[in-house]
Amino acid sequence: MGIVYPVEKGIAPESDAGVFSLLSYDPSRLDLSRGVVEALGSGLHFEDGDLALRCNFATVRDGRIVDRRAGRNLSTDEARELVEAINGSRKIKELSKFELKATIGHRCSLVFRGGKFSGAISNLDPGYARKGKMTVAKSVTLPAPIPTCEALTGSKIALRTAKLLNEFAACAHDVLKEHRTNLRRMERGDLPANFLLMRDAGTKIPRVRKLKDKYGLQSVAIADMPVELGIAKVIGMETVTFPPDRSLEAYSQRARKAMKLRRNHDLVYVHLKGPDEPGHDGDFNGKRKSIEDIDAGFFGELGSPEPTFVCVTADHSTPCSAKGHTDDPVPILLLGPGVSRDGSMRFTESYGRAGKLGTLKHGYEILSMITKRRR
Repeated sequence: MGIVYPVEKGIAPESDAGVFSLLSYDPSRLDLSRGVVEALGSGLHFEDGDLALRCNFATVRDGRIVDRRAGRNLSTDEARELVEAINGSRKIKELSKFELKATIGHRCSLVFRGGKFSGAISNLDPGYARKGKMTVAKSVTLPAPIPTCEALTGSKIALRTAKLLNEFAACAHDVLKEHRTNLRRMERGDLPANFLLMRDAGTKIPRVRKLKDKYGLQSVAIADMPVELGIAKVIGMETVTFPPDRSLEAYSQRARKAMKLRRNHDLVYVHLKGPDEPGHDGDFNGKRKSIEDIDAGFFGELGSPEPTFVCVTADHSTPCSAKGHTDDPVPILLLGPGVSRDGSMRFTESYGRAGKLGTLKHGYEILSMITKRRR
């Protein structure tokens, strides 16, 4: 065991940067946009020159954001109803040609087409900020003012793009605030999903050396979230999509699929989302149960898969105390042929710090380290 900084010390990465890093790509060297990879992962058509953004349905009241995820209980069917209303709004259509798609729960993906756009704009979301080529998590206390999208350069295209997003957000709010779906939600005591937060703008697909070209690995990704599926497509991995089910049986199904796929793949990447969401909600007991379910459902089914080589780690930390991503290192565990015991008994930070691997400074070192061990 050991511990690893998913990107590097001092960086609280978003999931896209963390996953790219775990799969051997230094995100600081990429033209990285979560908006673009989510568009690809959600099946939206995207071409270089379009503008893509990751969106959240949120709740605003009296001009302030009171919940960034509309209570995190927006069903995908409800989100689709709200998206249909936005896509059908004549007033919003007059702003630009666009396509908004509901993905999972409060999440959606947005692509603007048919114009000149810039990705050099700030996030219209207080939870994340642009830092160089990446977006990093920010600590935010709610309620918080609705941010304004700003151009990050003085170019006319960036200024026009920022103006477009501010107008789009205002028009979408007008559509959503009296929508029948939100009226039903308020009647039953739920928060309305009456605002659309937008972040991680991008105008081109990241150009990277494919994973097979780097390491000669036939690889496949098992995931349920659009960002991981989009990243897999960018780096040339096959994909297997599961529904966003966090039950014991769902974890067992993923384990069985992984063991089947290993027969004709050199690398099987399995992304398990479960503990992240209660971490964002500050739900300690919920996060503990999620970890226990993964332990029982996924690893209980996986068993001791000799001679398979196994690496277990995380793409970022989400402490309940912070209710968001932090720059803390995460545990890493290696198991399989050629790996000696180091006394580690539990998958925890404390055992990781005492493990033989020590501290890895960058997540993007992991795959190189593993492939060297396997040669």
